[in-house]
Formats: sequence, structure tokens, C-alpha cells
Amino acid sequence: MTKEELISFEAEIAECFNRLMIKAPIHLSNGNEEKMLEIFQNINEDDWVLCSWRSHYQCLLKGVPKDRLKSDIMSGRSIALCYRDYRIISSGIVAGVLPIAAGIAIDIKNKKGKNKVFCFMGEMTSESGIAHESIKYCINKKLPIHFIIEDNGKSVCTDTKEAWGYDTASYEKYPNEYVTYYKYDGSKYPHSGSGKRIQF
Repeated sequence: MTKEELISFEAEIAECFNRLMIKAPIHLSNGNEEKMLEIFQNINEDDWVLCSWRSHYQCLLKGVPKDRLKSDIMSGRSIALCYRDYRIISSGIVAGVLPIAAGIAIDIKNKKGKNKVFCFMGEMTSESGIAHESIKYCINKKLPIHFIIEDNGKSVCTDTKEAWGYDTASYEKYPNEYVTYYKYDGSKYPHSGSGKRIQF
């Protein structure tokens, strides 16, 4: 999967949404392709990937076939794409996958497995109580998990720093073996939709 293929897939989904072919919400990515490709160099077939409602790139990079992914998005499942056979789980619930990711990591450790969990979240989610608790618990228990915080500066239409009243995000200067924090300009698409039909 290349940067151009990722961008092309999202553009195709946006066009389908604009043509009223998708009735349910979609959340599109743009601007973080190179970082995603870099992150997935460290993710193996047996690893688990958990993410939020913006998960098209994760699914593609984990190996979900484009036709299968597109069919599920067209059917209205864009914000809750789950593929057990590819070990990927996403949820439209804010922070919903974080305790699930911790639970999978506990299971891996208890079974002395060699695989790992990679849990993606947005920067607004990373400021929530459940994020702090999940990250702290996993670090203290030395679980086989890595959290990736993706900062596009948006939470719906609210600037994250303005909403929380800070200059520096909690994990912005906290990169370690358990946490990766990166910023990108994802302004091509709004929080939801493609910018033509729905924007919220």
C-alpha cells in the first residue's frame, strides 16, 4: 500500500458520499499518510490494531482488501469497522476501544504471546480520563501495547487546545516505548463527511 493508494481510496469514498451512495457517517483521513506508513512498518500480521471512527487507513494497512473495506463502508459501517481475521477493531464511541486494547494486551501477556496491541486515538480522546487511566495502567503493568495519538487539531469543530485550555497536550512531550504522539494537517476533510453534504 502506497501513500497515493491511501489518498485515492479516501477520495473514492468521499465521491461516493457526495453522490448519496453512503447513508451513514464517514470520517476521512488526509495528510498523515507518510506517518501511518512509518508506524505500520512496526506492526505485524499477528498484532492487534484498535482505533476510533477514523480507521480506513488502519484497515488498509493491516491488510483488509480494498473491495471488502469499501463494501462495508458503503453498507454504513465506516465508523465501526471490525475484522477479526485481520485483528482490527474500531468504534464510534469516544475512547471505547482503549479498555478493550488493554484487555487484549493483558491476555497476550498472560499467555506469554509474542504479538502486541497498537491502539490509535485522537488528541481530544487522549485528554479524557479513560485514556489517562488506560495508558497509566498499561505502562505500570508493562503490557505489550503501544498507544498512537494522532493530533489533527480537531474535535468535531472545536480546537482541542482551546477546549482544554492548554498550550501543550498531556502526551505531546511524553513519547516513550508506550506512546507515540504526532501532529498533522488533516484540514482537507471536516471532522465528519466530505465537506459537501454534512459538516459537524
